[in-house]
Amino acid sequence: MNVRDTAKKPYGICPASMTIWNADQTYNKKGMEKYLTWMLDNGAHSISICGSTGENVAMNMEEQREIIGHVASFLGGQVPLIAGTGRYDTLNTIKMSQYAAEVGCDGVMVILPYYLSPHKKAVMQHFRDIRAAIDIRMMIYNNPWFAGYEMTVPEIIELVEDGTIQDIKAAHGDPDRVHKLKFYLGDKLNVFYGHDYCAAEALLVGEADGWLSGYPAVLTKQCRAIYDAAKAGDVQGTIKAQQNIQPYIDYFFNDKVNGVPHWQEICKYTLQAQGLDVGWPRKPLGELDDANKKKIEKLLADMD
Repeated sequence: MNVRDTAKKPYGICPASMTIWNADQTYNKKGMEKYLTWMLDNGAHSISICGSTGENVAMNMEEQREIIGHVASFLGGQVPLIAGTGRYDTLNTIKMSQYAAEVGCDGVMVILPYYLSPHKKAVMQHFRDIRAAIDIRMMIYNNPWFAGYEMTVPEIIELVEDGTIQDIKAAHGDPDRVHKLKFYLGDKLNVFYGHDYCAAEALLVGEADGWLSGYPAVLTKQCRAIYDAAKAGDVQGTIKAQQNIQPYIDYFFNDKVNGVPHWQEICKYTLQAQGLDVGWPRKPLGELDDANKKKIEKLLADMD
């Protein structure tokens, strides 16, 4: 099935948006609207919802439809909107993807079928079956950390050449993934750097078309500064913008005791510390301890 002309191409700073919950862990529509507005006001070019940062694994399909429908209606086509619809099984991924298309999303982001780790022949057919059922863009969410394996460059080339996918979130972290894909596919594939710590390299050297991960969802303004400098070819400006968030990166990935704090908890408090009432992740995760709250507050205070 061809992609319809009205499906807008995602680009630039594309936050992997968090999902805002009430204190009773139900969906907080008003909180989500304020958060979406904040990201757009701080420089987001596109929006992604119901991905890993959005806790898609913590919601059932009815809740996921509610969130996708609400956000699509609220944004009303202002910017390209990508909805995470990937589940393990093809049937329910198709159902969720078709719903996303019906309510006006421009594309779907589909993670590799996870947990049971199907063989590659089945995975390739999974994406082709989804393409046959929808007429909006499809982004393959190439995340070996969460799926347990990764699609190779030749496999991605095959899916692009037969029209199955139009976009990719390269979530491994190594900018080389971006560099190789752009070298072999160029403008045939819209490539997003999909991790948090090497976006400057991916944008400046790897020629990434955008940045889709958790940092743009909590440090939108700072990530936009990295993107703008890189796209302008300003090497020193890119380095400066990267160094602005480097202490936060070091804290985020390295300052842990027995895995505490979790990145979801850090992200939620990073938003809270900037004045957004976003609550906490759904259990089993929860509230950040006071010592880590103070560390985040200090890191944000030291940023430009």
